[in-house]
Amino acid sequence: MTAFLILLLAAIAAGLLGSMTGLGGGVVIIPVLTLGFGVPMHYAIGASLISVIGTSSGAAAAFVKEGYTNMRVGMFLEIATTVGAIVGALVAGMLPANSIAIIFGLLLLVTAALNVRNKPDHAEPLIPGSLTEKMKLHGSFPDNGVKRDYAARNILGGFGMMSFAGVMSGLLGIGSGALKVLAMDNLMKLPFKVSTTTSNFMIGVTAAAGAVIYFQRGEIISTIAAPVLVGVIIGSFIGSKTLMKARTKSLKNIFAVVVAVLSLYMMYNGFNGNFA
Repeated sequence: MTAFLILLLAAIAAGLLGSMTGLGGGVVIIPVLTLGFGVPMHYAIGASLISVIGTSSGAAAAFVKEGYTNMRVGMFLEIATTVGAIVGALVAGMLPANSIAIIFGLLLLVTAALNVRNKPDHAEPLIPGSLTEKMKLHGSFPDNGVKRDYAARNILGGFGMMSFAGVMSGLLGIGSGALKVLAMDNLMKLPFKVSTTTSNFMIGVTAAAGAVIYFQRGEIISTIAAPVLVGVIIGSFIGSKTLMKARTKSLKNIFAVVVAVLSLYMMYNGFNGNFA
């Protein structure tokens, strides 16, 4: 019973972090399951993908209602992430657990390093006649009571990055929200809150595509996935309410610190062969 409560509380924390930063929660869930509970890596990834679906479901509705999520951008980019997730899940079945842990740590460490750079919160104007206008990949969102307009840039570059994000989602079970936020924030120059909330909208579909492969291999166990799913839904609901009042700079600092610490910890244990 104690283990169940600890896992539930960890899942709530993961859902809170995932919904507020676009990470998807797997960055917390996988270290907790593998290092804290001794769950084999591939089973932890399967449970994490289920938690990512929960994070997306718990937060996406609130973000869409408040006008932050750009559903058109999300649905366009999901084409790339879904195909990538299936490929990543298939590759994961061929790799040993410790190799996956090292890749997990390296990817998140690079993500944290890129995210701490000082850069403006984008709100690019729409260019008449551009591909963005033709595909209607622009919109507006509320920012402290003021309506801010924005438009996507570098659409093809963002689509390519999303393909890689999908592969990492299926391979690592993290929802690849970190890469999605960076792609939309840095490459497509969308406002940070728009990229974060749109990531939350997208990660559930991406995770579901990868989860199908893990389910077919028998690597999703209900006794592990169930408390994780319940916890992340609770945490993501709380996080979705908090994000609307949070400052962008604070979100980026939370994102960077948590990712850096967990990435180093996972890499250390991966190199020492501590994963089953």
